[in-house]
Amino acid sequence: MNYILASKSPRRRELLGKLGIRFTVDPAVGEERMCGEGPEEIVQNLAEEKAREVAARHEGEQAVVIGADTVVAVDGRILGKPRDRAEMKQMMMQLQNRAHEVYTGVAIVYETGGETACHSFVQATQVRFYPVSEAEAEVYARCSDGLDKAGGYGIQSDAAVFVEGITGDYNNVVGLPVARLYHELRALGLFVPVE
Repeated sequence: MNYILASKSPRRRELLGKLGIRFTVDPAVGEERMCGEGPEEIVQNLAEEKAREVAARHEGEQAVVIGADTVVAVDGRILGKPRDRAEMKQMMMQLQNRAHEVYTGVAIVYETGGETACHSFVQATQVRFYPVSEAEAEVYARCSDGLDKAGGYGIQSDAAVFVEGITGDYNNVVGLPVARLYHELRALGLFVPVE
């Protein structure tokens, strides 16, 4: 089976590796368009867009293309990647002392019976942050690697000190709900582990 990850994220690459399959990486490069009603529909559309773009480049190769996108939402409002460190600090202040949701959309594009099919799903995890002072948020924004991450933070990096708890799949917050993906691939008859 020819598996392709439609993402340049090193975190997604590492998580997909836990499935024990051989895969290549071919990131989607198209402009992301946020369309849909609410974070779940938007993130699912983004994942499908990425997977379909890459699948079109590999048409006829019997490839299984996996696309994913992750968003952070507070009260149903999406916090994307911060534009700068000032916005990252502002995001941290919005997230502190409360719960928020992390949604990852995953799309699997594959060929079946000569046709292209797309199966997608959304996984949600709730994350709760401890109180964070203005000074802590300032230091975090100045020193962290959160500029390239939804909501301005990575749970697996220096923002870990702010996480009071999670409800749901930790890997989903990192960027790929690998256990759910494993079961979805199996249900579709698309899971072939390396022997």
